Amino acid sequence: MRFKVIYLTIFSLFAVVKSVSALEICGELKQGELVLIKDADAQKIRMENNFGVKSYRFGKDGTALVALHRDAPKMIKFAAIMPHDFADVYEIEIVPATWDIQRINGVAQSKVTPTSEADLKEIRREQRDLGRAVTYYESGEAWRNGFIVPVEGRISGHFGNQRVFNGVPKNPHTGTDIAAPEGTPVRASGDGTVLLSGKDYFYTGNMVVIDHGYGLQTIYAHLQKATVKKGDAVKKGDVIGYVGKTGRATGAHLHWGASLNNVRFRPHSLLDINDKQCIVYQAQ
Repeated sequence: MRFKVIYLTIFSLFAVVKSVSALEICGELKQGELVLIKDADAQKIRMENNFGVKSYRFGKDGTALVALHRDAPKMIKFAAIMPHDFADVYEIEIVPATWDIQRINGVAQSKVTPTSEADLKEIRREQRDLGRAVTYYESGEAWRNGFIVPVEGRISGHFGNQRVFNGVPKNPHTGTDIAAPEGTPVRASGDGTVLLSGKDYFYTGNMVVIDHGYGLQTIYAHLQKATVKKGDAVKKGDVIGYVGKTGRATGAHLHWGASLNNVRFRPHSLLDINDKQCIVYQAQ
């Protein structure tokens, strides 16, 4: 059903106009996944869930990228915003995921429960720099060239799992950990521009963030060292650094993360970005 949007509260005060519009959603509608939404007429899509409202822009071909939060609710409302503030509203069911609890011992206690002012200052620096990177938006479409896994190795930590360091529960894991020998080359998952190449962060150690357009970034942490700098253009497969164990790490591995509009999602969901199966939904 098409609504005239007057934003006083979320999706409130609509004037009803009948519509025969449809929304095409490509990808698995599951917590922690990335989906593509297609609507040739829409300008942006607003998503309502228990975390508030997120807006995503459509490209020239009517495609938007949307990240489903790790803790997304069972039902999510999408509003495809048309010219003149009309909106087609859809209520979509989200499949719940199962997350594991991972217990990790042997981490320096200062990395688990930091208390010194020097450590807290470094944490603030890390949060500031990463926050700027994952809230960046550029309309470029480098993401359309697809993605690869940045390093081969054993998956030692899955996205979404909660970690307990030295018996202290922490926030759910925001990426995928890939164990590999120290010094193994790390490659850019996709084409893009380096937004951040930071050193000696408290948690993530040496870290690189690459922007792929549409507010989509990939994150590479715990590097032994980075070989790129902010502003560098990279191609899928280019070496951007080497596996290390800097920051809060008990062994050599790569933390590979993905963020869209500052929502973390399972990075392996990028690998089929151009081949996801699509379903058409009718507006309510």
